[in-house]
Amino acid sequence: MKAASIAEIKKSLVRLDHGELFEACLRLARFKQDNKELLTYLLFMQQDESQFVRHLCDHIDDQFRETPKAHKKTVRKLIRWMNKCARFSQNKESEIQVRVHFCHSLRDSDTPFRETKVMLNMYNGQLKKIRTLIEKLDPDIGDEYRGGLMELEL
Repeated sequence: MKAASIAEIKKSLVRLDHGELFEACLRLARFKQDNKELLTYLLFMQQDESQFVRHLCDHIDDQFRETPKAHKKTVRKLIRWMNKCARFSQNKESEIQVRVHFCHSLRDSDTPFRETKVMLNMYNGQLKKIRTLIEKLDPDIGDEYRGGLMELEL
């Protein structure tokens, strides 16, 4: 089955009454874990973005606490998770804060990421994403984050 375009879906959603829309959301939540996580963000965390960022940073800390010497698979999994959460939020500042926290946590952990080329590339990839996000922000706000970025660069 070919998926409908976003425009077609929008037109159909507008025509649905409240009950049908409610049922469609519940079906989406039951269908896939990502849908359930997105609905959780939209319903419970979207109103307080700072709490959402704290939640993500706490999760990162927990992951590094559980495995002090994280392997590349663990770090890669954590990066994929961060990317997914960033898509939920769509807030550039929040994404920068979480990625900076990740880089600090990786540096502070016992993980020898500088010694492995793959791990070093993952770390540098996060720095590159942070730079790209800073460029998209207002210059005044971006200056605040540039100082933190300089601190993270090797």
